[in-house]
Amino acid sequence: MLIDADLHIHSRYSKAVSKAMTFPNLAENARFKGLGLVGTGDILNPRWESELLEYSEKVGDGTYEISGVRFILTAEVEDNKRVHHVMIFPSIDTVREMRNVLQAYSNDIDTEGRPHLNLSAAEIADLANELGVLIGPAHAFTPWTSLYKEYDSLKEAYGNAKIHFLELGLSADSEMADMIKAHHRLTYLSNSDAHSPMPHRLGREFNRFEILEATFEEVRKAILKRGGRKIVLNAGLDPRLGKYHLTACSRCYAKYSLGEARALRWRCPKCGGRIKKGVRDRILELADTDERPEDRPPYLRLAPLAEIIAMVIGKGVETKAVRLVWERFLREFGSEIRVLVDAPIKDLAGVHEDVAKAVWAYRNEKLIVVPGGGGKYGEIKLPDEIRKASIGELNEIVVSFPEEKPKQRSITEFMGVKR
Repeated sequence: MLIDADLHIHSRYSKAVSKAMTFPNLAENARFKGLGLVGTGDILNPRWESELLEYSEKVGDGTYEISGVRFILTAEVEDNKRVHHVMIFPSIDTVREMRNVLQAYSNDIDTEGRPHLNLSAAEIADLANELGVLIGPAHAFTPWTSLYKEYDSLKEAYGNAKIHFLELGLSADSEMADMIKAHHRLTYLSNSDAHSPMPHRLGREFNRFEILEATFEEVRKAILKRGGRKIVLNAGLDPRLGKYHLTACSRCYAKYSLGEARALRWRCPKCGGRIKKGVRDRILELADTDERPEDRPPYLRLAPLAEIIAMVIGKGVETKAVRLVWERFLREFGSEIRVLVDAPIKDLAGVHEDVAKAVWAYRNEKLIVVPGGGGKYGEIKLPDEIRKASIGELNEIVVSFPEEKPKQRSITEFMGVKR
């Protein structure tokens, strides 16, 4: 079976997270999104664990179900250098054992959703391996709390400790990560790191698993590439839409080349703010190969449906006008992922023609993207040529881009079907 999964989210017990992050809300919005499997996030927090057990039914070790949506036990932790790591647990007993061990190294494990640990990355990975917990770096390239803001290699961070995956984060994709050869042996995860249950946050990045059932054990086999289980698709934001894609000022968001930023000593001359190195430039610093592993699944660049609707109708993403159009699409097609990836464009046009054009443009890489940086998300714009065209004329459109397009195949080419 194929199932779409988002394995890294947060609870309302983490800082700067919506109070609406509850398990019933997560299950409801996961169905809207089209996710069949969600990581619990924050499971080391005892109050969040209690809520999971209150609302869910256990369907196997490490696997729980709420309103038809499966959950597996996950958490994010921060090490002694403020680097974040994602853990995936095989059972609630293992969660409790890990929590008990970490009590000696954390002052906030009972109160914070994402606890800070007075342990190194290697020590945390060693502990995870001792307990049979899957572990890998969270949002590996972002400039604030990631592996590559602190280290220049996996070896430097983890030593000889085994890690099982690498999470790409919103500002990178598989092609970018594969520019570092040491990554080629690892499975990539594309997760949302959602702080809100709304569908433009939850599942904005997801993984499509080919497994027998939505359980921890099947997910473990897929991540470790065993028994024919595997990830067949990573899907997420065009990395240019990520908040830290380009090198930019973290106050006024003015963008700079890496050379300019260095010459300015990482201080913005326009406002005095701190310039943050972008993910693109950081990866180019570390790049050591042009090859890609043969078993790497494709990466589909997507945007949340609400953001596409907001762009088309010129309203805020959380406004009633956007919500009404979004609900019409879901009533007709069942889930957001089906609208974005699978439904024929002519059928989408029956709900809203201009949104259908925008989805077509996204699938065929004909949207204009204004890259993000410095903590500000990028923007998408629909070319005038597409706005003015009819649905039947779309395949004949030639768009003049103001900037270089990303070098990747379209969604249609990835899926191997005509739409």
